[in-house]
Amino acid sequence: MDTVALLVGLGPLIGWGLFPTIASKFGGRPSNQILGTTIGTFILALVFMWVRDLPFPNGSDLILSIISGIGWGCAQIVTFLSFRLVGSSRAMPVTTAFQLLGASLWGVFYLGDWPGVTAKIFGGLALVAIIIGAYLTVWTENKTQEKASLLKKAVIWLLFGEIGYWLYSAAPQATPIGGMEAFLPQAIGMLIVGVIYAAIETMSNNTEASPFKEKVSYKQIWAGFFFAFGALTYLISAQPDMNGLATGFVLSQTSVALATLTGIWFLGQEKTKKEMAVTVVGLILIIAGAAVTQFI
Repeated sequence: MDTVALLVGLGPLIGWGLFPTIASKFGGRPSNQILGTTIGTFILALVFMWVRDLPFPNGSDLILSIISGIGWGCAQIVTFLSFRLVGSSRAMPVTTAFQLLGASLWGVFYLGDWPGVTAKIFGGLALVAIIIGAYLTVWTENKTQEKASLLKKAVIWLLFGEIGYWLYSAAPQATPIGGMEAFLPQAIGMLIVGVIYAAIETMSNNTEASPFKEKVSYKQIWAGFFFAFGALTYLISAQPDMNGLATGFVLSQTSVALATLTGIWFLGQEKTKKEMAVTVVGLILIIAGAAVTQFI
C-alpha cells in the first residue's frame, strides 16, 4: 500500500471520526443537526460532481440512489436522538456494530459472501467479537436504573435505525453505477429528509423556533462537510487502483475509535479509568471483527 492510498484510506477516519463530535459540539436539536448536515453534504457532493464532471444518473439508478440517501437520513435522525440520551461516545460504537452486523448478514444471505464452512465459522466469530466489543464500549462501572433505562432506549432506537443504514448501503448495489456517480443523488435523498423533518417540527412545535431560522442549523453545515469528506474519501479509497473495497472498508472503520475517543475527550462524556480501558478493548474488538469479515 503506497503512502497516497493510505492517506486517502484514512480520510474516513477524519471525516466520519470527527463528524459526530462536531455535530454534538455545535449542539441544537436533531432537527438542526440533520438539516445542517444534509445541506453540507449536498453542497460538497454538488461541487464534487461538477469538478469531476460525472454523469448524473437517471431512471431506476437515480431513484434507488435517492432512496439510499433517504435511508441514511432517517437513520441519522435516530442516531442524533440517541446522542441526546447517552452521548456520541456510547452511541457511535453501538450503531457501528449494528451497521457491521447488518452489512455482513446481508452479504452472506443475499450476495453469497463467506462461501464454505470455514469462512462462515470465522465470520460468525467475527460478528460475536463485534457484539462483545459494542457491549464493552457501553459498559458502566457504577450503574444506575436511570442510566440503564436510557442506554436500553438508545440501543433500541439504534437497532431500528440500522434499517435506514442498511438501505443506504444496499440500495446502490441494485444499480450498475459507481458510488461516485450515486453520491449526489444520495445527498439529494438526505437533504429531502432533513428539510421534511425540519418542516414537520416547524409546523408541530409552537414553543421552539423553526430549525430553518436558527443559526445552529447552518453551523451544522460544517458537520455535513466532514461527513461528506469521509464518504468521498471512502469511495475513492475503495477503488481497485487505490486500496480496494475490503481494505478501504476496514480503514474506514477506524473512524469509530476517533468518534468515541473525541466524544470522551472534548464533549465531557466522562468515563472512569476502568470504563476507559474496557472501552478501548471494545473498540479493538469491533475493528478487528470488521477486518475479519472483509478478508475471509
